[in-house]
Amino acid sequence: MTLAALPRGPSALLILAGLALLVDLRIAVLLTLWAIFWAANAALVRHGGRAADLAAPILFGVTLLVLWEATVRLFDVPTVILPAPSLIAGAIASNLPILWADFVQTVLKGALTGWLIGCGAAIGAALLVARSDLLRRGLLPVGNFVAALPIVGTAPILVMWFGFGWESKAAVVVVMVFFPVLVNTVAGLSDNTAMQRDLMRTYGATPGQTLRHLRLQSALPFIFNGLKIATTLALIGAIVAEFFGSPTVGMGFRISTEVGRLNLPMVWASITVAALVGSLSYGLIAMLEKRMTFWHPSQRSRR
Repeated sequence: MTLAALPRGPSALLILAGLALLVDLRIAVLLTLWAIFWAANAALVRHGGRAADLAAPILFGVTLLVLWEATVRLFDVPTVILPAPSLIAGAIASNLPILWADFVQTVLKGALTGWLIGCGAAIGAALLVARSDLLRRGLLPVGNFVAALPIVGTAPILVMWFGFGWESKAAVVVVMVFFPVLVNTVAGLSDNTAMQRDLMRTYGATPGQTLRHLRLQSALPFIFNGLKIATTLALIGAIVAEFFGSPTVGMGFRISTEVGRLNLPMVWASITVAALVGSLSYGLIAMLEKRMTFWHPSQRSRR
C-alpha cells in the first residue's frame, strides 16, 4: 500500500479511535470528537463563501474548547493545573464587576493612553527622521537598543518614577510601542522611487503635498503593521507593569494575586479577558487598515 492510499483526515482519526478503544476509552472519545469537528470544519472550507470564512475559525475555536473540556473532565485534571472552560466561564460570569474594574484600569487607562501617546509620538518623530539623515543615523540605533531592553528591567524603574497609578503603566507602554511604530513608519516613508518623486516635482507639488499624497500614502501599510504590533505590546506592557506595583485593581494585579491564592479559574478569567481585548483591538486596526489601504495589492488579493 502506498502512502497516497492511506486514509487521512477524519477517517484516519476514526481508525485511531477504534484502535484506542483497545487501550483507553477516554482517548477514543477524544479522537472521535476531534474527527467529528474536523469533518465539519472541512465541509465548511469546501463550501467556501464569506459565511464559511467567518464560521470556520469560530468552529475551530469551539473544537478546541470542547476538546479542552473533555480532556479535563475525562482525565480528572486538577483545577490548579488546568481548569475546565466551564469553570473559567463561571468565574467570568460571577466576577463581572471586578473584571470590569480591572479592564478600565489596565486597558482604558494604562494600555490605551500609552498606545495613543507612543504611536502618535512615533509617527511624528518618523516624519522628522525621514527628513534628516543625522536623526536617521543617530535615533534609529538608539531605538533598537531601547527596544531590546527587557520589560522586567524597565518596568520597575518606570513604576518608581511615575508611581503606582496607571501613569507608570502608560509610560511602560509608551516605551514599548514607540520604536516599533517609528521603525515601520520610517521604512514606509522611504518606500517610494526616485521616478515617483520626480513626477511629483514635475507636477509642481510642494514638499507638503509630496508628503501627503505620495510618502504618507506609501507608508500607510507600514504604519498599520506597526500599529497592529503595538496593540499587543501595549496590553502586555500594561499587564506586566502591574506586577511591580499597582493599586488593588488591574489585570496584572489580579493575576498575581489570584495565583498566590491558587484561584486558577479567576486567573484564567483575567487571561481570557486580556486575550479577547487584544484580539478585538487587533481586528479593529486590521479593519481600519483595509478601508484606508484598499488600493494596496495585499488588500486586493484578499477579496
